[in-house]
Amino acid sequence: MRRRSQRGKMNRLFGRALLRAVILVAALAALVAIVAGWWAYRWLDTPLEGLTTTRVFEVARGASLRSVANALHEAGVLDRPGLWVAWARLTDRATSIKAGEYALDPGLTPRTLLEHLSSGRVLLHSITFVEGTTFYDLRKVLAAHEAVDAQFTDRTPEEMMAALGAPGVHPEGQFFPDTYWFPRGTSDLEILRIARERMQRELQAAWDARDPDLPLATPYEALILASIIEKETALEAERPIVAGVFVERLRRGMRLQTDPTVIYGMLDRYDGNIRKADLLRDTPYNTYTRAGLPPTPIAMPGLGSLRAATRPQVTGALFFVATGEPDGSHYFSKTLAEHEAAVQRYLRKLRERRQ
Repeated sequence: MRRRSQRGKMNRLFGRALLRAVILVAALAALVAIVAGWWAYRWLDTPLEGLTTTRVFEVARGASLRSVANALHEAGVLDRPGLWVAWARLTDRATSIKAGEYALDPGLTPRTLLEHLSSGRVLLHSITFVEGTTFYDLRKVLAAHEAVDAQFTDRTPEEMMAALGAPGVHPEGQFFPDTYWFPRGTSDLEILRIARERMQRELQAAWDARDPDLPLATPYEALILASIIEKETALEAERPIVAGVFVERLRRGMRLQTDPTVIYGMLDRYDGNIRKADLLRDTPYNTYTRAGLPPTPIAMPGLGSLRAATRPQVTGALFFVATGEPDGSHYFSKTLAEHEAAVQRYLRKLRERRQ
């Protein structure tokens, strides 16, 4: 009986000791968890030591959270990728990271880094289509840009226009000259689609505000005229006057006789000079041998030329020639005699410069 009592007493003592040990271990575990949690939260809000300067980091399309964390670690940006992944999963952001290029600035913390890569505020690149350049020039600019996904480099212009939903449309003049911003990997076709939609909007707005008695039947004819104006002068103030000369010639049934259309029709034959034989050689774009507008635009006109073509300043002038001044200005004449005198002044000024 006494042995049983002693055994029971020992069991109770052991049980209490075990309970105290369990409580102690649990307390230590809780303390460790609290300390670890405090440390983790502190780490989440500590600026990343690897970001001493702004760096560009790309999240590849389809990349997993783990692969992004490892890439950040290999780049020297993130020192504890496993903890960062755990935090992302704990906060239900494991699938929120968006593909693209990001500018990582000094001062980012692991917490704000996750928010930044989940924001979609990707780094944008720019591409500029210059007023007065051609579709051929535009294609070269797209193909040379390192951030553009050049999918249509080897496609024909006809295939490109068909892909843009405009089969049979000549590409010249269809794209608005401007600077466009886009994320890396944007296709050349998508950039062309944006530029074409912009041109359609600007052309329609200019056409809707046109003078009522224009000798132009369609917005496309206005686009053709605008492209000629764009090539004839770079001076904003002159564009409506140049437009007025061409509008007056169209009204009188006179040929436009504009050199830029001849140059466009010469294609690869143009070497920087127009000779008398070029003016006499008939092409669809030779406005010395053919009446009316050429069949298509000859370049990308800007907004000023679009507005000038639809709201010209008709002064009665039928001719214009360069003044030879450094500003690129022109002299406008109402009579042939006045024009020929202006041409002689221009040629004399050229001779003086050469001497």
